[in-house]
Amino acid sequence: MSVLENWEDWKSFLGNRLNHAQNEGMDTSVVSNMAYQVGGYLAKQVDPKNEQERVLADLWSVASDEEKHAIANMMVKLVENNATEK
Repeated sequence: MSVLENWEDWKSFLGNRLNHAQNEGMDTSVVSNMAYQVGGYLAKQVDPKNEQERVLADLWSVASDEEKHAIANMMVKLVENNATEK
C-alpha cells in the first residue's frame, strides 16, 4: 500500500521527511519551496487516492501561484503540528 492511499500515513510520511530536513539544517524557506514543488508535481502526476487529497488537488487546480505557496505552507504547518501532538 502506498503512503498516498491513507491520509494519516501521508501526513506521517511528510512529517518524517520534514523532521529530517529540519534536523539537517534546511532553511524554512527552502522547505516551503520544496513543498510548493512537491504540490505541483503531485497535482500534475498523481491521481488523488483519498478524499483529502482530492480536496487539495481541486484547490490547487484553481489556485493562483501565491495561493499554491500558501497551500504548501499550510501543509508544512499541518505536518509540523501533527508531529508535535504525538
